Amino acid sequence: MLLCIDCGNTNTVFSVWNGYDFLATWRTATDHRQTADQYFVWLSTLMNLGKIDADITEVIISSTVPRVVFNLRVLCDRYFGCRPIVVGKPDCLLPVPPRVDQGTTVGPDRLVNTVAGFDRHGGDLILVDFGTATTFDVVDSDGAYIGGAIAPGVNTSLEALHSTAAALPHVDVTRPQSAIGTNTVACMQSGIYWGYVGLVEGIVRQIRIERERPMRVIATGGLAPLFDQGTEIFDSVEDDLTLHGLVLINRYNRELTTA
Repeated sequence: MLLCIDCGNTNTVFSVWNGYDFLATWRTATDHRQTADQYFVWLSTLMNLGKIDADITEVIISSTVPRVVFNLRVLCDRYFGCRPIVVGKPDCLLPVPPRVDQGTTVGPDRLVNTVAGFDRHGGDLILVDFGTATTFDVVDSDGAYIGGAIAPGVNTSLEALHSTAAALPHVDVTRPQSAIGTNTVACMQSGIYWGYVGLVEGIVRQIRIERERPMRVIATGGLAPLFDQGTEIFDSVEDDLTLHGLVLINRYNRELTTA
């Protein structure tokens, strides 16, 4: 079976794929100090609790935090007896290489989402990922990643607002009842929520102007369903986009090695 590992700046997701479905998905805080042994104890405990009988023979990793990859490699070698595919490394090939400025390193998560988005929806896409950063990935008609935009993540902005303005409290991200807040918390929630709706709509509008063609918009990430309530710009909201992309990239590379 295949173990997909999606390591982001805030959380790391582990998911077991049996060739047809994801049997289970677990999430832990990203910590570069976590050892291979700690990963295995945590993962095996959850698998036992969920009665997941999985013989892991393949692993694919997408990580935006390079420092965690070493221990994840050790995990694969020591406990699963395999060498993982690491998205973004030279030996991990993509169905269509990205077309960006020479020397530019594209985040692995953006490459994975591109592959998944193209597989499900074809080309001419804008993928909006609500993560630690809010990213906009543009997928060309042939499935190539050709660039995009990066904005601060929603929670990142809230934390910055709270930490730099002494009088402003920490608030949760939610859709406010009104754009006009009548107290400090409501004002902050309105500014963040409707501000990000405006940010997404504005960047998508500008990308469409520059591309001069229809562009479908796909949203992913934990906060995507919440912001979908405030705009009609998304054609689809998909919470498993990255995991789907990891399965596709693993399959593509395995087929190349066995051809």
